[in-house]
Amino acid sequence: MADLPRPLLTVEGLSLAFGGIRALRGVGFSLAEGETLAVIGPNGSGKTSLFNCISGAYTPGAGSITFQGKSLLGLSPDRVARRGIARTFQNLRLFLGLPVIDNLLLGRHLHFRKNLAAAFFRLRGEEIRHREKCEELIEFLDLEPYRNVRVADCAYGVQKRVELARALALEPRLLLLDEPASGLTGEEKEEVAYWLHEMRGRFGLTLLFVEHDLRFASRLAPRMIALDRGEKIAEGTPAEVQRQPAVARAYLGDAA
Repeated sequence: MADLPRPLLTVEGLSLAFGGIRALRGVGFSLAEGETLAVIGPNGSGKTSLFNCISGAYTPGAGSITFQGKSLLGLSPDRVARRGIARTFQNLRLFLGLPVIDNLLLGRHLHFRKNLAAAFFRLRGEEIRHREKCEELIEFLDLEPYRNVRVADCAYGVQKRVELARALALEPRLLLLDEPASGLTGEEKEEVAYWLHEMRGRFGLTLLFVEHDLRFASRLAPRMIALDRGEKIAEGTPAEVQRQPAVARAYLGDAA
């Protein structure tokens, strides 16, 4: 039998507490290179806490997180990003007073090379290189009309695309998406689903995303895990997970 591919990301026994509140309880899963995995669950189930642990914003009390075979525990968010992990946020974290192109350039900051001679002689080769990458993302996500528009003056759906483009600007191998379809119209959700599908092939991405819209999640992810009160209660295909009684109770209560 052929060897199984080595997981890109492995989470084992992950636990997190805030005082007496247990946000995560022994959560574990693995994610293969090029895979798309959805994390579902009601509000307060621990989905965003899981993302915060992976991205370095939180330090778990127990468990392990390995990426490309190396531990992420104890790394700051910027060092996690340097390993090749980028993320978006449910509540957008954009610089509203800056144009779209400048927000994307900020996403390139880890790739800027310091060159004192170029700075002294005001050579723009480095800046031009990064602008070209940002222009590629602007074209890919149909952001051309908004290139020089302040983010604050863009519609919410456009802002969601800008944050996605800024995350892509880091050139990650793993992209964490915190509710990429929240607050969007049906038509906008269709567009996001299309772009996420295209991103996997064009940029060779692995996707891990949190989503409340089960129909949207089922369309994108061939596999999903469900959390409730910090515990993993189901894992499998979308159909298998949604058939689990524990998942129905988590969303609908004991009456389910």
